[in-house]
Amino acid sequence: MTPSSLHRRAWLQAAAATAAAGLLPPLAQAASASQADLRGVTLRVGTYKGLWRPLLQASGQADTPYKIDWRELNNGVLHIEAINGDALDLGSGSEIPAVFAARQKANVRFVAVTHEDLNNQATLARKDAPIRSIADFKGKRVGYVRATTSHYYLAKQLAEAGLSFADIQPVSLTPADGLSAFARGDLDAWAIYGYNGQLARTQYGARTIKTGVGYLSGNFPIYANPRTLNDAPRRAAIADLLRRLQRSFAWINGNFLAYARAQSAETRVPVGDLVELFNGRSGDYSLAAVDDGVIRSHQDVADTFQKLGVLDGPANVRPLWDRSLI
Repeated sequence: MTPSSLHRRAWLQAAAATAAAGLLPPLAQAASASQADLRGVTLRVGTYKGLWRPLLQASGQADTPYKIDWRELNNGVLHIEAINGDALDLGSGSEIPAVFAARQKANVRFVAVTHEDLNNQATLARKDAPIRSIADFKGKRVGYVRATTSHYYLAKQLAEAGLSFADIQPVSLTPADGLSAFARGDLDAWAIYGYNGQLARTQYGARTIKTGVGYLSGNFPIYANPRTLNDAPRRAAIADLLRRLQRSFAWINGNFLAYARAQSAETRVPVGDLVELFNGRSGDYSLAAVDDGVIRSHQDVADTFQKLGVLDGPANVRPLWDRSLI
């Protein structure tokens, strides 16, 4: 049984008990509200190419009673900025942009977490580079994406090897620019996530030196707009979408080929490469509720970034986590 199904069974048991007492948990309240006509609701939802949009379609969860206005934004910082500016209702990303949001006291809430593949968060070396371990990064040109998971796990891996960013030639690049630089030979190594890393391996012979396993929590927050949460119909729509995504994430584990085909149609990454990534995954996919462990992990990321000097002061993440939806 998957973590998602365990959580759902536990929730159903709790719902039955509280309903008998005349008290409904928050998700059930949202479900009751969803009985109202949601046809006039439009949710502005941030997505990444090849993720939520094709996932809902492939898993049979896309027939929502409300409209979804998909906004393709390619990093979590953009998702949070859009939510903070009231240009987005729901988004997602890693714990890292959420740390900066906490430091800035941004108008955003974190309402759930997804668990995805950490082997796809990798530190790579060029096939011809004299690099066999992180210790060999000293003096080398190492690409990364600033203020993302790759920044965080690269710092952790360097520290473990007795190095810091001062010991390498760090080059902050977007994922697309990083792939181009890696292909040209402008980088010796690259800390990267997602299908750009897979393209570096399959097209340019990149070698995996380390992955994110052991360095990242595996928690990827779902970000929500507090203004949306305070509006009953839109809150009900978000609760419904989270349930659909929870079912979809559980579905991936037994139906990945169908999902890979849908992903490939959007990303143009070959289906075989996506299946290879899935077969080497660090764990199954799921969407889960917020708990104390999730918040502790996030606080550790904030404290690490403060020590690195990436944050200009402490960030308390707890007030931005909201356990009321799932």
